[in-house]
Amino acid sequence: MITTSPVRRPVPATIAAVIRDECVLLVRRANPPDAGLWGFPGGKIDHGETIAQAAVRELFEETGIQAEAGPVFNCVDVLDRGPDGTIRHHYVLIAVLCRWIAGSPVAGDDALEAAWHPLADLSGTALAMSFGVADIARQAAALGA
Repeated sequence: MITTSPVRRPVPATIAAVIRDECVLLVRRANPPDAGLWGFPGGKIDHGETIAQAAVRELFEETGIQAEAGPVFNCVDVLDRGPDGTIRHHYVLIAVLCRWIAGSPVAGDDALEAAWHPLADLSGTALAMSFGVADIARQAAALGA
């Protein structure tokens, strides 16, 4: 009997970049990949859901923040590798600039914490962040200016 491995494909997901008063909204992830690190609220796009809808939904689920989705402005690959170097998961994160409407950050869903962080603080090493967060935050701030 011949068995075949299931076809593995990248998983499309959104990240919501919200800039307000020279601060960026970040969550500290509860689950792998990047558990314990600060990053953008976001997650997988559901079947039939637009990128904008997914960004706004995930943002609200993880932070309680209500926002309006703006333009897509970046896309990054995240490869989660096992100890032996094999790729366990491949995510394609689509960055969406979102405009804050209402709410204060409260950790929900798969976030340990949710908080506004001054953009100026992203250059230092005091905040343990997922790869590329500072660069994407700066891009979002420049777009939102």
